[in-house]
This record gives sequence, C-alpha cells and structure tokens, in this order.
Amino acid sequence: MAGTFLVILACLFWGMDTLIRYPLVERGLNPTTIVFYEHIVLVLLFSTGPISSFKRIGELKLADIFSFLIIGGIGSAVATVAFTESFQYLNPSLVILLQKFQPIVAILLSALILKEEIQKQFIFWAAICLIGGLLISSPDIIRFYDLLRSNMTTVTSNSAVHGYLLVAVSIIGWGATTVFGKRLTVVGFDTKSIMGGRFLTGLLVLIPFVKWDRTLILPEGEDYLRILIMVLISGAIAMWFYYQGLKRLSAKTTAIAEMFFPFFAIMVNWFFLGKQLTDWQLLGGGILIFGSLVIQLKKY
Repeated sequence: MAGTFLVILACLFWGMDTLIRYPLVERGLNPTTIVFYEHIVLVLLFSTGPISSFKRIGELKLADIFSFLIIGGIGSAVATVAFTESFQYLNPSLVILLQKFQPIVAILLSALILKEEIQKQFIFWAAICLIGGLLISSPDIIRFYDLLRSNMTTVTSNSAVHGYLLVAVSIIGWGATTVFGKRLTVVGFDTKSIMGGRFLTGLLVLIPFVKWDRTLILPEGEDYLRILIMVLISGAIAMWFYYQGLKRLSAKTTAIAEMFFPFFAIMVNWFFLGKQLTDWQLLGGGILIFGSLVIQLKKY
C-alpha cells in the first residue's frame, strides 16, 4: 500500500502543476523554453546524483545508458515538450482525454520489456480503473462531442493532426519512462541517482532544440519565479515521491496509480479556481480508487 500511496501523492503535486504551466503556455511562452529552464533548475538540485554515480560509469551497461536516455531524453525532455506544445494545436480537453491511453502503453511495455505477468484479473480491474478515469474526464468528452458536431474541421485539420502526433509522442514517451525507470530501480540505482541522471540527460537532449535568441528571455521577471515554484512542486517533490513509489511497485501497478493525476488536476482546479466537480467526475474518482485498491490488495 505504501508504494501506491507515494505515487498517488506524486499525482497530487503533478495536479498542482497545471495552475502554472497552462497559463504560461496560454500567454505565448515557448514550451521548449519552459521545459529547458525546468531542467536547468532540476539538474542543479540533483547534481550530486550523477556525480555520486560517476564511480559506476565503468560498470554501466548499454541497457542502463539506454534506460537513462528513455527516461531523460524521451520522457523528461521530448515528451514534456510535446505535451506542452500540443495545447497550441488541440483543444485542451482533447489533449487531456487522449492522455488517458498512457497507462495502456505502460502496461504493454511492462510485459514486453520487464516480462511482468499480466493476469486476466489485472486486465479486468485495470479496465475498471480506465472507466473511472474516463468518467473523471466526462466534461472533456462532452466538449469533444460538441466540437465534433459544431466544427469537424477543428479535429481533422492538418493542425489537429500535428497535435495528435505530439500527444502520441507524450503518451508513448511517458509510458516508456515508467517501465525503464522501474528497470533502473531493479538493477540497483537509488532515487537520487535516477532523478539526477534523468534531468541531466533531458537537459542535454533539449539543448539542440532551444532557440538561442531573445525568446529565451522570459517576458516577465516573475515568470522565473513561477517556473521555480513549478519545478519544486512537480519536478522535485512529485518526482521524489514517484520514484520512491515505483521502487516498491511493479511498473503495471504504477501505471494504474498514475491515473490519479487527472483526478487531482480537477480537484486542484475545483479548490483553487472554483471549477465545480460533476457527479460523474466524483463517481469516476470513486471507481478509480476502488479499482486501484483491489489491484493493490490482490497484488496482481
């Protein structure tokens, strides 16, 4: 139970991220620039992780290097930029709705990469959790349906297709990050080393994509403080809880627990922005809690 609680706690802090990240993007800040500054701060915070791991460089296997490339270069850098940028091409409700497919990717990869057994009972209860997750996003489903009826071109245009590709990159990238992050815990890397290696690799991958011009200077001085707060909440604290939980759970169970992120995101919006939850969303949250509890108790 401790592992699931830690991942759920990480989801709570990730939910708070939305209060800062989305307004920054809506104001026109370059997504790559935002993620670049995030990684600079995170590397400074966890720089002793990679340094303490230098003694293991000679022992690193190609699979270890590849794992860090996946969780850092793909998951922390490319997938985060793709997700952030997708809001420029798609309705935010559609982006959040499509993100519900991420656990499916993680579960499939956990079976293929880590050889985790996927029992029929687990599939059943995972489907229950997915239904709960979809109910949590019921307002997004309704808005998407209304969008289809009113203006089909907004979801079939070339711009929309570009957005779908970006969301797909984020779904696959983050799903793979769960699996390869679990692999690093299995072979003996501690949480601080994993986080330090993840953010350092992510920063190195981001550098070629950064526009080294005046756009790198944020328009308001307070934006630097906003990014710092966002990094501490969703980058440092949330990721620490996440990897502590991942160390105790299988990758497939972690993928289910990660579904609490959208639930906490709407809870945060309710508490801070006054966006009332619907009965369907509350029902979805209850179903998700019940399904994930069964999976944890039965140890599927």
